[in-house]
Amino acid sequence: MTIRVVIADDHRVVRDGLHYLLSQESDVEVVGEAEDGTQTLRVAAATNPDVLLLDLYMPKLDGHGVLAALRDAAHQPAVVVLTSATDDEHLVRAVQAGATSYLVKTAAAEDVVAAVRGAATGEANLSPDLVTRLTRALRRPPPPNPLQPLSAREREVLDLIASGHSNRQIARELIISEQTVKTHVSSILAKLDLQDRVQAAIFALRHRADEVQYRPPHSSK
Repeated sequence: MTIRVVIADDHRVVRDGLHYLLSQESDVEVVGEAEDGTQTLRVAAATNPDVLLLDLYMPKLDGHGVLAALRDAAHQPAVVVLTSATDDEHLVRAVQAGATSYLVKTAAAEDVVAAVRGAATGEANLSPDLVTRLTRALRRPPPPNPLQPLSAREREVLDLIASGHSNRQIARELIISEQTVKTHVSSILAKLDLQDRVQAAIFALRHRADEVQYRPPHSSK
């Protein structure tokens, strides 16, 4: 069986090197290349590869975004992450999102080829060091939720503040009085130790971004 591979990396020299490496293998065929995340999804949809060799650091849509999009794709190739990202957060996120294997770009050529072959048959490939780090990271408790001090209603008010709503608009949206909104706003500022609505909006937007970048461990570039 010939293993069909797409290479996704924003550096041409890396793609050329991987293409040459894989072309030396009689059972591997490179069927496409991509230099950014959105192109990766287009190429994968057009070529239906068995394996996607994926960098995490790419423009337009990073590797994590590609992994997330592939969950809803009609064709879902096995994904071998090959990246310069060595921290635990990237490792955990990629594995949780469905990456079959995770290699850093210092990996030996034979390890890359072995990971591609293994991924094509559903075999995961993580170095002993990465297995240890992944296990340790998954055992860590998730970071505390900075919105924990707020009530459910206060979180609704904060979300609307972040969306640019005035007190009057918030009152209309939540079907409460403006005075009640003012009370909630004061409580939010006090609980989160913020000075004004602008700080509250920035706090809420930053929290949203953190939620996108971090997904707490669960049972199951």
